[in-house]
Amino acid sequence: MASKVQSHLTNTIFFFLLLISSSHGGIISIYWGQNSGEDNLIDTCISQYYGIVNIAFLTTFGNGQTPVLNLVDHCDPASGGCVSMSSDIKTCQGLGIKVLLSIGGPTVSYTLTSVEDARSVADYLWCNFLSGQSTSRPLGDAILDGINFDIETGTVEYWDELAKALSGFSSQLGMKEVYLAATPRCPFPDTRLKDAIATNLFNHVQVQFYNSPPCQYSNNNTVFLKSTWNEWTTIQAEQLLLGLPAALDAADGGYIPPDVLVNDIFPEIKASSKYGGVMLWSRFYDEWYSEFIRPFV
Repeated sequence: MASKVQSHLTNTIFFFLLLISSSHGGIISIYWGQNSGEDNLIDTCISQYYGIVNIAFLTTFGNGQTPVLNLVDHCDPASGGCVSMSSDIKTCQGLGIKVLLSIGGPTVSYTLTSVEDARSVADYLWCNFLSGQSTSRPLGDAILDGINFDIETGTVEYWDELAKALSGFSSQLGMKEVYLAATPRCPFPDTRLKDAIATNLFNHVQVQFYNSPPCQYSNNNTVFLKSTWNEWTTIQAEQLLLGLPAALDAADGGYIPPDVLVNDIFPEIKASSKYGGVMLWSRFYDEWYSEFIRPFV
């Protein structure tokens, strides 16, 4: 009986120490905004699972187009219906959560055609979502923390110029620093974002290890994911996040069972000094995944 009690106590202490050693600074970044069935923004933030919320997406911009913010049925930016989100954004930020605007996504309605076009888009983002001023701010007077580049279609040029222009606003006296993030696909290097990432201006890069068969987890095989992760650790961004689907049906491939993530993948990828946590697509699908993995991130 004594040996059984001692064994149980030993296992309990080991698990407790594992929790302590596994929760040292990694965060979970979550996408929000593309499904009306998900929690609202304030509930997403007060869940306390996430360190970054990516509001998705600004789907139309560049080439002289009128920018369009698409938040599905959460609210209608065109009619001013999303201005009320300002207080929710401020509450999230008050909890220590960074709130970013994610630009791009899987649509084909965005592009950059020149250096001047990139600078024009940067001006729009600065005035309408960041510390600049405009009479038509879609999310009200809340100042977002930065911009996430989720560039999946269209041109491969000038995204570095957009990053440079946005970063340039950070040097303005008394203005909030513009936090920059990127969400490339996992094949290395990402065709569209490699020049932007090479500017060394991005605070973190959250790599999509899903919908990309060459490097995503599949058939219990973690080899390609790990080797590709090691390639990504060579970039100059401050932190690197592992982007995953939050449920089996959240993507066409790349879902990792949480026990595989915790016991097989984390021990290797967390060895990198650039490791910063996990990105999940998306809040709608994240019914339990982040709650399970959070102690280990």
